[in-house]
Amino acid sequence: MTTVTFHRADRRIDGFSAKGHSGYAEEGGDIVCAAVSAAAGLVECTVNEVLGLGASVKIKPKTASISLKLPSGLSQTNEHTCQNLLAGLMVYLQSVAEEYPDNLIVLLDDDDEDE
Repeated sequence: MTTVTFHRADRRIDGFSAKGHSGYAEEGGDIVCAAVSAAAGLVECTVNEVLGLGASVKIKPKTASISLKLPSGLSQTNEHTCQNLLAGLMVYLQSVAEEYPDNLIVLLDDDDEDE
């Protein structure tokens, strides 16, 4: 099972972490893992390569995990863009999880709920 957790604090999604093999198919033919990896990679490249924002990214192939954490202090335009990117990623992955509920779960770790 692949678990993707979106992290939210101070009313902003500040990153996500994805880990685990989905188990849908053998490595190299797993469409669920491919969907998660491609979408996460697109967001990471957009944030870091296109926008040049320097988000922290950790990739661990042995545990099949990737995490991204946005930097603080972004301009209003970059913050808005990143929030739309992360919200879009979350909605997309939720739709994949609905289609493959035995292979993918999407969670929201919301620190704002503690208030």
